[in-house]
Amino acid sequence: MTDSDTGTTPSAAAEGRPAVKLTLFTLTTMVVGSMVGAGVFSLPRRFAEETGVAGALISWVIAGVGMLMLAFVFQALAVRRPDLDAGVYAYAKAGFGEYLGFFAAFGYWASACVGNVTYWVLIMSTIGAIAPALGDGDTLLAVVLSSVGLWAFFLLIRRGVKEAAAINRVVTVAKVVPILVFILLSLFYFDPSVFATNFGGADYAGSLFHQVRGTMLATVFVFLGVEGASVYSRHAKRREDVGKATVLGFLSVFAVFASVTIVSYGILPMSEIAELRQPSMAGVLQAAVGTWGKVFVSVGLIVSVLGAYLAWTLMAAEVLFVAAKDDDMPRFLGRATAADVPVPALLMTTALSQIVLVVTMFSDDAFNFALDLTSVLSLIPFFLAAAFAVKIGYRPGPERAVERGPHRELVIAVLATLYTAFLVYAAGLRFVLLSFILYAPATFLFVKARREQNRRLFSPAEAVICAVSIAGAVVGVIALAVGWIEL
Repeated sequence: MTDSDTGTTPSAAAEGRPAVKLTLFTLTTMVVGSMVGAGVFSLPRRFAEETGVAGALISWVIAGVGMLMLAFVFQALAVRRPDLDAGVYAYAKAGFGEYLGFFAAFGYWASACVGNVTYWVLIMSTIGAIAPALGDGDTLLAVVLSSVGLWAFFLLIRRGVKEAAAINRVVTVAKVVPILVFILLSLFYFDPSVFATNFGGADYAGSLFHQVRGTMLATVFVFLGVEGASVYSRHAKRREDVGKATVLGFLSVFAVFASVTIVSYGILPMSEIAELRQPSMAGVLQAAVGTWGKVFVSVGLIVSVLGAYLAWTLMAAEVLFVAAKDDDMPRFLGRATAADVPVPALLMTTALSQIVLVVTMFSDDAFNFALDLTSVLSLIPFFLAAAFAVKIGYRPGPERAVERGPHRELVIAVLATLYTAFLVYAAGLRFVLLSFILYAPATFLFVKARREQNRRLFSPAEAVICAVSIAGAVVGVIALAVGWIEL
C-alpha cells in the first residue's frame, strides 16, 4: 500500500522483510563519522576563547571520562536490553514513561537537525574566505547555497540506507587523514615557548573552574554521535556489535580531539587563536606552514562535514521512524520505502534543518549559536538514558547481568548521570530556555499520536511535565522579546 502524499510503503520490517544489516566495521565508522564533523575543525578557537592549556587539559579529562561513562552505558544497555531499538529514545521511554520518551526522541532529533545546520554554516564560512559574499556562512547567498545542499542530500539518502552507509564508510576514512596530518605538522612546528606562555590562561577573567565550564558545550558537541551505533541498533548483524562499535568509535577519536586542541597552543598565542576565522584549525595550520595548510584543512573540512551530515541525517530520521512505529509519534512518520528508508521522517528532518538555517541569518554568531543549541538539546536524552541505566542497575531481575559485575555498571551509570547533570548546569539558563521553546510546541506531535490511538492525552504526571515545558517556553519567548537573551 502506497501513501498518496509520500509515495512510500510500510517499512520492510513491518512487512516481514529484514532491515538492512550492518557489520561491526560499518557501525563503528558510523560512530566515528558522526563525531568527526564540524566540531573538531572549530576546537582551537572555541577553547582559546575560554581558557589556556591547563584549563583545556582539565576540560578534556572531564569530557573524556564523562563521555566514556556514557559510551559504557550505551554498551551495557545494548546487551542488557536488546529489545530496545533507537537507543537514546527507547531507553528514556522504558525508564520514565511515554511522554519523557517522546521528549527524548524529539530532543535528540532536534539536536541532530540543528547540528546539521552547523555543518552547512561552516562549509560556507570556509568558502567565504575566498568568496566574501558568503560571509561567515550566515548571509542570504550562503543560506540559499546551503539549502540546495540540504535537499540534494535528501534525494541521496532517499535512494537507500545501504548506499548512504557505504558512502559514509568511505568518507569516514578520507576525512580522518587531514586531521591526523594537522596534528603531525603542528607537532613538527611546535614552539615550546608559545605553549608555555599559553599554559596558565592568565589573559582570562574568572577562576579556572569558570574557564573549564565555558568549554563544556564544545566538548559535548564534538562527542555527539557516540551513541550512533545504539540509535541504529535494529540494523546490526549482531547485537553485541552495537556496544563494541560505541566504545571503539569513542576511543578512536578522543585522542584526536584532545590533540587538535593542545597542539594548537604551541603554534600561536591564544589571543590570536581566539580571533581566527572558523574553521580555526585552518588558520592555525596556515600560521605553521603557510597558505597551502589552510587550503588543505579547508578541503578536508568539507569532506568531513559532508560525511558527518550524512550520518546525522540517517540517525535523526531513524529516531522519528522508530518512535512512530512504537506509537509515540504520528503514524505518517512510521512509513518507509521498500529500500527501508523512512522518507516522511527524512523529509521532516530536512525541513527543520531548513528552518533553523534561515534563523541563523539573525544570529550574531551563527556557528557558535547552532553548536551550543545542538549540545543543549542532546542533554535531556543523554541524561534520561544514563538515569535509566541507574534505575535498572538497582532493580533485580533478568536485566541484571550479575556475571558481568552489576555494581561496576551501576557506578558507571551514576557517573554518567552526574556528568550529564553538570552539563545542564554548564549550559546556563539561556540555552535551557531556548530548548524549551523547541520542546513545548513538539507536544502537538505527541497529542496527535495519542488521538490516533483514541487514548487519554496526558496522565497527571505527564500533565505536570507538559505544564513545566510550556512555562519554560513562555519565559524563553519573553526573554527573547525583551532582550534578556539573544540568538
